[in-house]
Amino acid sequence: MNVFKIVRIPILPLQMVNAHLIIGPGGCILVDAGIPGAETKIERTLAQEGLTFKDIKLIVITHAHIDHAGSAAIVRERSGAPIVAHEGDEKHFSQEVPMTFCPTGWFARLYIKTPVMFRPYRAFAPDILLRGQETIDLGRYGIPGLIKSTPGHTAGSISIELDSREALVGDLIASGILLGGIARTGRARRPPFEDDPHAVARELNRLLASGVETFYIGHGGPLKAAEVERHASSLLLLPPALEHKRCGGDQPQ
Repeated sequence: MNVFKIVRIPILPLQMVNAHLIIGPGGCILVDAGIPGAETKIERTLAQEGLTFKDIKLIVITHAHIDHAGSAAIVRERSGAPIVAHEGDEKHFSQEVPMTFCPTGWFARLYIKTPVMFRPYRAFAPDILLRGQETIDLGRYGIPGLIKSTPGHTAGSISIELDSREALVGDLIASGILLGGIARTGRARRPPFEDDPHAVARELNRLLASGVETFYIGHGGPLKAAEVERHASSLLLLPPALEHKRCGGDQPQ
């Protein structure tokens, strides 16, 4: 029997952008912080669960894209909770180095021409920085599970793997249409941007082999194992060299 529950935070309507709370007996863990200004949505969901910012014990930022890290600094300020992230995205969190983006389809190639993904957010330095394949045991926060590196979407992408056979994987996978969500949320697809599809497939297959049955994601979802397995197989058919040629990071003029 689980001693915790996972609650989706709707950062944008129709599951287009999600953050999540993992609520345990002694407080909660926030997984991703949404776009700048999303602290109001986070606060609203906390209140619906009878909680406040002070009940957040840890903030996990799965990667440095603005729709996941945009409100991290202010949520840390209001909660006092430490931020954990991976060194692979460290210079993006600090805004020292701009993100680069590898579009996965026509929508992303149009989207990258807008300033949305390049908007600055309040820079921060993670309090806990995972290096390489280091893990964090969440038992100290009352949640049975681990934080692990799962590169592929970005170099510093991380996921939470719970003993309940559930995982929160950020943008390692998406569902729905366009940005994600909206419709067909049970159908797995690539997120709009993805650094290395083969690395993503390896991480998804590792999670499946470890027994994960339900995947909570940043856009759409959640997804069941069979659908994730189908998607991982399709990624291995892609030619990664061709994908990397489509990467770009220049800000739109």
